[in-house]
Amino acid sequence: MEVEHDEQEIIQRVAALDIGKAELVCCVRVPGPGRRRMQEVRTFLTMTRSLLVLSDWLRSLGVTRVVMEATSDYWRPPFYLLEDSFETWLVNAGDVKHLPGRPKTDRLDAVWLCKVAERQMLQPSFVPPPPIRVLRDLTRYRVDLVTARTAEKQRVEKLLEDAQIKLSVVVSDIFGVSGREMMAALIAGERDSRVLAEMARGRMRSKTTRLVEAFIGRFSDHHGFLLTTMLALAHRCAQRRHRRCATPNRARVGPFRVGGGPPG
Repeated sequence: MEVEHDEQEIIQRVAALDIGKAELVCCVRVPGPGRRRMQEVRTFLTMTRSLLVLSDWLRSLGVTRVVMEATSDYWRPPFYLLEDSFETWLVNAGDVKHLPGRPKTDRLDAVWLCKVAERQMLQPSFVPPPPIRVLRDLTRYRVDLVTARTAEKQRVEKLLEDAQIKLSVVVSDIFGVSGREMMAALIAGERDSRVLAEMARGRMRSKTTRLVEAFIGRFSDHHGFLLTTMLALAHRCAQRRHRRCATPNRARVGPFRVGGGPPG
């Protein structure tokens, strides 16, 4: 029988960051005398100037890999600042949590994270490159604007129900051209249901009789004030979505299309 000495391969010069909102704890482990390992723990502010000092310190120690846990959005500034100078890993908090032996204090937490990192017990999460991050930020913001606009539209429907205006019973989309004109007339003070119903256009003209019934309600100045605010917010969300997201997205998505051609 042949005896093998299977020694675990470790990362020789590694750092781990435990990141909070105002400060972070950094543990660095490097080779020491003989087969020993040396470590040092320091605390840094998360301000840019302090992070630059951290980067210089890690570089002076010859650190090759920096590992940090994905904590809220606090990991972003250190990661973005260090990614050009080091092999920077973002590890999933859920994966880290299931490893045994995790201590309670922040300082020991950074040491423990550094030890498991040097033994390659962690896997990095995917962090997209800067161009994709920009595109993703715009896309996510667009989704937020669409969600906010949809929420305002739903508030409008609830408000009309509260005023006993049954427009949504007769019309599938109350935010079409006719629906917007009718709501604008309500805001302006028009309460005659026949006048409001006659504002119908196109196919909606066939529903005039039902529209007359739908506009018999108790729409007040209070409802008018709220409706003005809600429609204005919905309109602003639509404008922001188009001006700040749609146009920039079309320009940035071009390089990532199949063949790298411009958007069609």
